[in-house]
Amino acid sequence: MKQNAVTPVILGLLSLGPRSGYDIKNTVDRSTRFFWAASYGQIYPELRRLEVEGLIEGEDAPNGARGRRVYELTDAGREALVEWLLGGPTTMELRDESLLRLFFADNLPREQALSLLEARRRGHEEFLAVLRAIDARPGDDPEFVDLVLRWGIAFNEWGAQWCEEQLERLQSKKKTA
Repeated sequence: MKQNAVTPVILGLLSLGPRSGYDIKNTVDRSTRFFWAASYGQIYPELRRLEVEGLIEGEDAPNGARGRRVYELTDAGREALVEWLLGGPTTMELRDESLLRLFFADNLPREQALSLLEARRRGHEEFLAVLRAIDARPGDDPEFVDLVLRWGIAFNEWGAQWCEEQLERLQSKKKTA
């Protein structure tokens, strides 16, 4: 199976039940976007490609005046998802613009550089609030969806704490210098 960055997201979400492209995007925005984003510009072309390849099937299901197509996973699509899930080793890759800015922050006056670290701490705290709100909603998430949510909460708790510790360290370093 030819695959791009959104292929496993689409196959995985369709494994949970039929969805339109709009439904997929909404689900992504409430779940995987915290670690694996997908845009409409990626989702719709991939849905068409996966349907041509026979991994999903679509059915027109207009919603009022709007055209709407609802997709579901085929047996071949489920096999492709399992193949991806059990595939070889994965690379943990992190693209974090905030860290990249911190990496080059020595090019700024010290107070501006420290403000980048403060902004990162606030970002972790805001993200944590969103994840805790998701955690507080009623209903049971599948076991491993909940596992990933727990990871996100723990990571952002650690991230906010780390930023605070580093701010204190760098600010005390300035006072003793």
